[in-house]
Amino acid sequence: MALLAEIAGRLASGATTSEALVERALANAHSGEGPRTFIKVYDAAARAAARAADRLRSHGVTPSPLAGVPISIKDLFDVRGEPTPAGSKVLADAAPASCDAPVVARLRAAGAIIIGRTNMTEFAFSGLGINPHYGTPCNPFDRATGRIPGGSSSGAAVSVSDEMSDAGIGSDTGGSVRIPAALCGLVGFKPTAHRVPREGVLPLSTTLDSIGPIARSVACCALVDAIMAGDEPVVPVALPISGLRLGVVRDYVCERLEPVVATAFERALSILSAAGARLCEVPFSELTQIPALNGSGGFAGSEAYAWHRNLLKERGAEYDPRVAVRIAFAQGMSAADYIELGGVRARMIARAMLVTSPYDALLMPTTASIAPSIDALERDDDQYARANYAMLRNPTTINFLDGCALSIPCHASGDAPVGLMVAGMSNADQRILQVGQAIEAALGVLQR
Repeated sequence: MALLAEIAGRLASGATTSEALVERALANAHSGEGPRTFIKVYDAAARAAARAADRLRSHGVTPSPLAGVPISIKDLFDVRGEPTPAGSKVLADAAPASCDAPVVARLRAAGAIIIGRTNMTEFAFSGLGINPHYGTPCNPFDRATGRIPGGSSSGAAVSVSDEMSDAGIGSDTGGSVRIPAALCGLVGFKPTAHRVPREGVLPLSTTLDSIGPIARSVACCALVDAIMAGDEPVVPVALPISGLRLGVVRDYVCERLEPVVATAFERALSILSAAGARLCEVPFSELTQIPALNGSGGFAGSEAYAWHRNLLKERGAEYDPRVAVRIAFAQGMSAADYIELGGVRARMIARAMLVTSPYDALLMPTTASIAPSIDALERDDDQYARANYAMLRNPTTINFLDGCALSIPCHASGDAPVGLMVAGMSNADQRILQVGQAIEAALGVLQR
């Protein structure tokens, strides 16, 4: 699997063409896990765009390093002339979007080829990636068992792992980019929420939603993020690993880790320390308050209920029952509760700014467990609930704190995928991407 910089180099040298890249992506999208990975594939449009990209390149026109490169988009982004179903049958017949979401428009302007709309947890409301309407794509690890890909951006991750696209665009409200990246052995980046425009994106939580990429390296994510944010398509220079100040968070986020996750996390810390990074444990006991703060539904539940309440009354029987229950649960949250939650969040963000200020980044496991089997979760509501909590618990903290974070593979080659979360506070995006590249190199991720 090539990195975006390598693909751009091959295109520039004539070693490959956009048409060849798109044909490979489309072939994979129509075989194997493809039919469960994509809700819609743009065969004709992708081929036409590839031909146009190759003609422009032959005349010396290359809008960006993504020009002619296959990219997938999650099913909650507006595409002109189409409904935006968000992984649901309920909105399959909704009014078509009048224009592309800004994210989609910026990708097109950069020359990226949109391969199709990827599968997701219905309405993005779970960290597991299971979808009873369109099927669930299998994690690339241990396909014989059939493990979850992680959610809610399930198809985005599998589209990259199975070479149906060279980057997948997802949304992250409580980990929905980082979880599937971690479980599928990829890199995922959740930017500061306001960094990438969210207009034209079907919301889960207007407070917590953010838009980010899943790809094969930190540099790949940085490039795609820059384009979506409207910045110059330049990857920030990696910082040297030696001397980096890395705060290790153990309060709350290291409780009840599966042994394979704990082992991979400690292994990563040892490697980084040996490489010259300065690791220091960071007390952050306030994180233990988050479950209680979300006890009535939190921002995601209450804001989702506000958006869905009329649709639930009219067509609630057509929802995934596990999604409908989670949305409806928040209907009891009062306006006073909601306002109080905003105040608590502001105070916790202020506290987090003090806690994190001495460090270049914070480190924690992305998820508390590896990917469980799809079959076990589909059969058992209790297992589903426990697994969902294990996936969402750690990444949700960064959304609550209005931060930014990467998930970088940290497992040993051949083991079940485990993600290392590299996190910072609001607007620390560039530094986190610089630190992430240093950590990625120290861990030898790109040499696997």
